[in-house]
Amino acid sequence: MKLMHAILGGLAATAAMTAFLYLLSYATHRVMKVIRILGTMLLFRTQPDGSLSDTVSTKAAGTVAYYVVGIFFALIYLALWDSGVGMLTASWGLLLGLGHGIIAMVIWYFFFMVHPKPPLLNLRSYLVTLIFAHVVFGLVMTYTVYLLQHPDYAFWQ
Repeated sequence: MKLMHAILGGLAATAAMTAFLYLLSYATHRVMKVIRILGTMLLFRTQPDGSLSDTVSTKAAGTVAYYVVGIFFALIYLALWDSGVGMLTASWGLLLGLGHGIIAMVIWYFFFMVHPKPPLLNLRSYLVTLIFAHVVFGLVMTYTVYLLQHPDYAFWQ
């Protein structure tokens, strides 16, 4: 049952994080469409002008990879909780999301550094934004698992 909670929590948290990044991309007119960025880089489809690929297969590959990684990190959250690290509370969700965001920022930074032709975007603002997006992930993941596992526990304390 806990595996299902991690999968559902990972899907919900990844969807919330994606929505956050896409809304921010829309509001700021900066390239933060993580699914397209990931798909473009995984399939080596950076356009000659440095822009992202817009093909369906690029978006599909980016979506699948992104959600698989989200579920993987949800399993790590669950393993941490099961080993006694943290609790299913908003403050722990924020803290885990912050740590997760810093790890993700480092991974993305190195991905851009080793990629033979990464897309052109403002890397600094993208990486900083990823930290906040992962805080959203941590909150949504924690709250989703809380709802599934402990409906009688006071989450917002």
